[in-house]
Amino acid sequence: MSVLIVIPARYASTRYPGKPLVPLTGAAGQKRTLVERSWRAACSVQGADRVVVATDDDRIKDAAEAFGAEVVMTAPECANGTERCAEAHAALGGGYEIVVNLQGDAPLTPHWFVEDLVAGLRDAPGMELATPVLRCNGETLNSLLADRKAGRVGGTTAVFAEDRSALYFSKEVVPYCGKAYGAGENTPVFHHVGVYAYRPDALAAYSGWRAGPLENLEGLEQLRFLENGRKVLCVEVDARGREFWELNNPGDVPRLEAMMKKMGHE
Repeated sequence: MSVLIVIPARYASTRYPGKPLVPLTGAAGQKRTLVERSWRAACSVQGADRVVVATDDDRIKDAAEAFGAEVVMTAPECANGTERCAEAHAALGGGYEIVVNLQGDAPLTPHWFVEDLVAGLRDAPGMELATPVLRCNGETLNSLLADRKAGRVGGTTAVFAEDRSALYFSKEVVPYCGKAYGAGENTPVFHHVGVYAYRPDALAAYSGWRAGPLENLEGLEQLRFLENGRKVLCVEVDARGREFWELNNPGDVPRLEAMMKKMGHE
């Protein structure tokens, strides 16, 4: 199956304007923008046939082309990364059997997350898209709970059925846990990793659906699939000891830089 990886990159982020061009300092003191680090992560994925940055902003286009990325210009009216991926796939002439949305705010996404995601979708013909989930240990769960208590969005959680089809995604911490967990103890909470693999028909249909009440309340684009009765596969991935975090707020920059230095990211 042919695989296209699209990195949606929007300058006018509501919570963090200019986020794709924020510089992050790696272990060796090398500064690279968020979008470049995300592109490098995408290029490390085995089995990907093509990697493109999809944007509507010339500042991002110029920066991406300067570090060697292929860029597809998309409309400013795209409401989210999924719509931008759909437009980019169409602009490239379509034809890819799986389209991966590697959101540009997660530069520490390990390549095997995407590889496992693509493999999971290939092996589940009844599912129309797939997304990774990572079981939280007590330390990660406590961090998510602390963010919510402070009024910050620290991450998204997912709940799913026995067949791994998604039941719901939320910026709240779900399911509710009434007990405390040790730092290294497994919990029943799964952190949603912001990567998606779509079958092209489902991706093309997405832009024709109106955003529903759940998507509008949570601000989570994947809920549009659930609200339209589409099956979303949750693929549990293994961190293999690696730390993972998304850049959601300016305060996440030092946390991400500390993780990069710890893991030796240049």
